[in-house]
Amino acid sequence: MQGVWTTDHVREAENRLLARVPEGSLMRKAAFGLATVALRMLSPGVVGRRVALLVGAGNNGGDALWAGAFLRRRGVAVTAVLLSPDRAHPEGLAALRKAGGRVTTDGHDAVRRADLVIDGIVGLSARGPLRPAAAELVELITAPVLAVDLPSGVEPDTGAVNGAAVTATATVTFGCRKPLHVLGEGAKRSGEVHLVDIGLGPELGEPDITVLEPADVGRLWPVPGPSDDKYTQGVTGVAAGSATYPGAAVLAAGAATLATSGMVRYTGSAADPIRARWPEVVASGSISDTGRVQAWVVGPGMGTGPSGKDVLAQVLEAGVAVCADADAITLLANHKDLWDLREPGTPMVITPHDREFARLAGEVGEDRVAAALRAARRYDVVVLLKGHSTVVAAPDGRVLVNPARSSWAATAGSGDVLSGLIGSLLAGGMDPWLAAGCAAAAHELAGELAADGAPIPAGSLLREVPNAIRVLRAAAVTVSP
Repeated sequence: MQGVWTTDHVREAENRLLARVPEGSLMRKAAFGLATVALRMLSPGVVGRRVALLVGAGNNGGDALWAGAFLRRRGVAVTAVLLSPDRAHPEGLAALRKAGGRVTTDGHDAVRRADLVIDGIVGLSARGPLRPAAAELVELITAPVLAVDLPSGVEPDTGAVNGAAVTATATVTFGCRKPLHVLGEGAKRSGEVHLVDIGLGPELGEPDITVLEPADVGRLWPVPGPSDDKYTQGVTGVAAGSATYPGAAVLAAGAATLATSGMVRYTGSAADPIRARWPEVVASGSISDTGRVQAWVVGPGMGTGPSGKDVLAQVLEAGVAVCADADAITLLANHKDLWDLREPGTPMVITPHDREFARLAGEVGEDRVAAALRAARRYDVVVLLKGHSTVVAAPDGRVLVNPARSSWAATAGSGDVLSGLIGSLLAGGMDPWLAAGCAAAAHELAGELAADGAPIPAGSLLREVPNAIRVLRAAAVTVSP
């Protein structure tokens, strides 16, 4: 698992580390790591290549200047463009000049001619978009961009962009990953993130956000053991679909069927389409006829009328784990009394997109992590907030983020597949927070595998679920000792 730490925690950890290491040593160590990545981006043949440093005030500008000095010693032509000349890092500036680097306050020509631009404009303490002078230079860039800690103009703790900002080819970050590297627009603009160890690890403590690696998901994904049968692996109930939306039931039940080797029971008006597509599923017309299950998936395509409300009420009263999606979320938002039917402490995952979330807990806003945590604590549930970066928050404060590598899963019916995956993992007894995170990772990978570079419907994503699980389990085997 990867850890992600907020800027407040990073600053506290850096202050503790700075108190026990020689002055300037951390910056030089960070800058050497930055220069090493820059050399890889310039290769092959670095001698004579041109690098422009966009240097703001503060330590990020100092990192860029020291990195420029290291690059100059390797034969790279380095020009530092000072955006705040009176506040440039003095030791870094002196080191660059001593190494033979150029310094200017008019960077137009240097930026246009550069083979690589290093973005050291602002650091983790900055907020808001680029100022006009910096934005003008950034607009001129045609070369690859290497950002120092963050693409300037991106909010460090939310990944939000509210104006002019850098889009980096790659980002070098020091000591640990920060929220912007895995959240929303920040994740897109960071490019490939390179982590440079500067000795910060022992000072950091528990991460604020967790990112599951493929191997983590592969290790956690349930597979049958020698003494398992269809019941011991978990029985998933699916209450979904309607005469108008039978496909939602087919997708949700299909995902639950493909996700584990247990059993799936279905209840609803789409029993005939379910039987035709998934003969393994035991389908019935009402919850009272369904039989015992270990978890329910409820909501996709179910409708928000009286019959849908009645089905949701029966599911909540059953006293087993629940994944509530789509129409179930709208019903919970419109009928607050439904929450009282759930036994306290019963595992529950809700999977809203932004508009559904707004009905339930107010507007999401820029800070998606804070919003998901707010709702998780308010309702005592695990919240999976859908988006390009999926945020999973538990009421005990744990946060998991799945930063998507693509947007192929942004298609009608895709959410029904996700809810079926979550329900099957809940039925197998997995911790709801991890169940939501693992399902999100497998879902996103299935979308990538299905798309192969072209748009796909949710049915194609569903068909790739077994292959996604195989890939994830293979990753776990690969990294095992």
